[in-house]
Amino acid sequence: MADQLYLSYWLHGFTPHNMLRHYEKMLRLFPFSRLVLGAAVFKIIPIAYSEPSRIEQSFSMPDALDDLLASSKEFLDADSCYSLDASWDLLQFENAEWKLSPSRVSLSCFGPAFEDAEEHLRIEFGIEALFLPQAGLPNNVKMAQANIRSLLKLVHDLDDALQVDSRRLWTESGENFSDRLQEALLAAG
Repeated sequence: MADQLYLSYWLHGFTPHNMLRHYEKMLRLFPFSRLVLGAAVFKIIPIAYSEPSRIEQSFSMPDALDDLLASSKEFLDADSCYSLDASWDLLQFENAEWKLSPSRVSLSCFGPAFEDAEEHLRIEFGIEALFLPQAGLPNNVKMAQANIRSLLKLVHDLDDALQVDSRRLWTESGENFSDRLQEALLAAG
């Protein structure tokens, strides 16, 4: 069964007053898809995930990033989650060939008083299989490595731009993703 892959950040000096500046840095560094035709959906969720969204708007990314940030500042609250569902481009096996295709991603910022938050910033990359060699597919190791390079470049760029206390790349099952990756590469090699 496929696990979701996440990247979580805890930042030095993160407060309700500066949290959207950190979120903006993440959004400005993120390599949004150049291939997707649809809009990204931005939500602000108050208090906890069980609550209805305060706002839900569509934006064309990255062109409308300034408009998205202006909307988020109108609803600045320490108990809110700011979440953008968008896409980025990864190599995927489709119709018997590897090709660059849009892949869903969710970028979130959690106010310190948001009930369901453990971290300050989170990126959900979708299923971990996009970053692991897939047995039986041609050139599976090279293609997985290309997707991992995209992920690592993003992590490196974020590490340089943010005041990071700690970060964690993890799967929803709690498994250490780097251990899973090493196992998959050894099995494929």
